[in-house]
Amino acid sequence: MTPAPHQRSGRLGVGIVGSGHVGPILGAALAGAGHAIVGISAISAASLERADAILPGVPILPVPELVERSELVILAVPESELEALVAGLAATKAWQPGQLVMHTVARFGAGVLAPAMALGAIPLAIHPAMAFTGTSVDLARLVESHFAVTAAAPVQPIGQALVVEMGGEPVIVAEADRPAYAEAIATATSFSAAIVEQATGILSEIGIEAPGRLLAPLVRTSVENALRRAP
Repeated sequence: MTPAPHQRSGRLGVGIVGSGHVGPILGAALAGAGHAIVGISAISAASLERADAILPGVPILPVPELVERSELVILAVPESELEALVAGLAATKAWQPGQLVMHTVARFGAGVLAPAMALGAIPLAIHPAMAFTGTSVDLARLVESHFAVTAAAPVQPIGQALVVEMGGEPVIVAEADRPAYAEAIATATSFSAAIVEQATGILSEIGIEAPGRLLAPLVRTSVENALRRAP
């Protein structure tokens, strides 16, 4: 049985479900803080390549085996897959008492992990508010990023500690506020991308070469100025 949180040595065996842009980066950040990455799940050629690049030598394991071996399971999967994954693993009694289970979906709080909690797991919803590239450059960017943490009050310090170990700044977001939080994240992400694409498209049409490089300082300073004016 996995030790209860107050009995832990502080170093966890971490399993990562999902080899998209987020999971391997968070795993690498936790490895840098001294945690052991026991394995990662990956299926596609791109995900296998990404896992090997960011977490070289880490075993590729089936999800049930990964969950069985891990004290902390990171579910870095798309929003559309999370609920079914948690419920499916609960149906096979894969979750373990005292095991930490963390998902990275912006919209959901800890409630989506209820099937795991029913088997004794400790649920955490931790979302890094940054746009990931899936490359090592993201590790440096984590240092200046904030993470939304949603968890029951007694285990909030665990979520906050994990964020600090990854180099980020934890921000507590209430369970009921996660949809609004997700909307804000989606708005900022999609609006920024759309404006840049529109502006670079206009410049390309008039023959400007490398319009992205031309606009980069302008966009950065404009966004920074707007953020400074924000309350």
